[in-house]
Amino acid sequence: METRLDDLPVVVIGAGPVGLAAAAHLRERALPFTVLEAGDGPAAAVRQWGHVRLFSPWRYDIDAAGRWLLTEAGWVEPDLEVLPTGGQLAADYLRPLADLPALKPHIRYGARVVAVTRQGLDRVRTAGRESTPFLVRLADSTDLLARAVIDASGTWGTPNVLGGAGIPAHGEPAAGRYVDHALPDVLGVDRYRYAGKRTLVVGAGHSAATTLLALAELAEQEPGTGVLWAIRSTSPTRTYGGEAADALPARGALGSRLRAHVESGAVELLPAFAVHAITPAPDGGAQVSDGTRTVTVDRIVAATGFRPDHGFVAELRLDLDPVLGSTRALAPLIDPNEHSCGTVPPHGVDELAHPEPGFYAIGVKSYGRAPTFLLATGYEQARSVVAALAGDWTAARDVQLDLPETGVRDSSQPVDSDRIEDGGGCCG
Repeated sequence: METRLDDLPVVVIGAGPVGLAAAAHLRERALPFTVLEAGDGPAAAVRQWGHVRLFSPWRYDIDAAGRWLLTEAGWVEPDLEVLPTGGQLAADYLRPLADLPALKPHIRYGARVVAVTRQGLDRVRTAGRESTPFLVRLADSTDLLARAVIDASGTWGTPNVLGGAGIPAHGEPAAGRYVDHALPDVLGVDRYRYAGKRTLVVGAGHSAATTLLALAELAEQEPGTGVLWAIRSTSPTRTYGGEAADALPARGALGSRLRAHVESGAVELLPAFAVHAITPAPDGGAQVSDGTRTVTVDRIVAATGFRPDHGFVAELRLDLDPVLGSTRALAPLIDPNEHSCGTVPPHGVDELAHPEPGFYAIGVKSYGRAPTFLLATGYEQARSVVAALAGDWTAARDVQLDLPETGVRDSSQPVDSDRIEDGGGCCG
């Protein structure tokens, strides 16, 4: 018997904030769905940076459909003006949402997606494509069929390299023992790695700033702790952001505090420093060079941003922007050379559509390598896409966003891409 698309579920890849928002909207629209999450629970990536406080208060961090489902179950929402940590976002909102009877039976953990294609068709075949189910293959060789696929898998697992030219620096592949992922818990469980050590943070985004501030605080507590900051641009103005002019005070304060540490010398700034080579130092640690200058450090924090993994959807027909890796239609709306988080225009299903009918990437992955993502944007993407899948095109195209402005933007400076997975993003 031929499988009818309408009899199949929508598969959502990822149980982070935006993936769970998509699930909540699918439940609200009475569309069958299955959420596939590679981790052992909801918000696996968010929990890895659980010690970090978001810039945005709870009012920007809760999806409307998720709020409705939780409220119906007796959930009491937190103070909407409080800034949650990633851990609080996961424990107080995402875990309760994922555990609701309306969603929990439809979420599979430990389910890593390794390929998405059309059943019996590669991307060259055209005839019958639109009416053919998607085939979603898991790492355990399970195959699932779907009427549509929403990829909310994020980018946390695919960080950018340290090399300033977009490829690994000389010696980078062998330098793993010196290099840490973005947003280490400097003042908590990872303190022993940095106390009394000399650390180089590479990157010019908010996660770099967050780590630099933590290291500066550690240096006040632990003698011998040194903090260096390497950026590819000639000025840190973009990282400082709007400061007092920022609509999110916590985000503005981040830039102001970092500026103060640089001006006081607590953080040593290395401008126009694009990492060219990493080599072991004779007395331990690593020597990091831009081809002209060389610094010797004990640790390196790679806060150079993330990029999307499109490999597992290579057999789908995608129209990707050659620069950002977002859809071609979305790219000019999120271009970090022109936009901050708060100036991204409202967008939805039309800007997220690919030539492959029924496939959408949403959340931070939809932005490709642009660091301008905000959680509220991802929630509106989820709402719009699900409305379209339900056939409600009026609602799908009625896209509205109320985003906080970043403040001052210096468009004369080149962009150092930097962000974290759904929810932390450029703006939290």
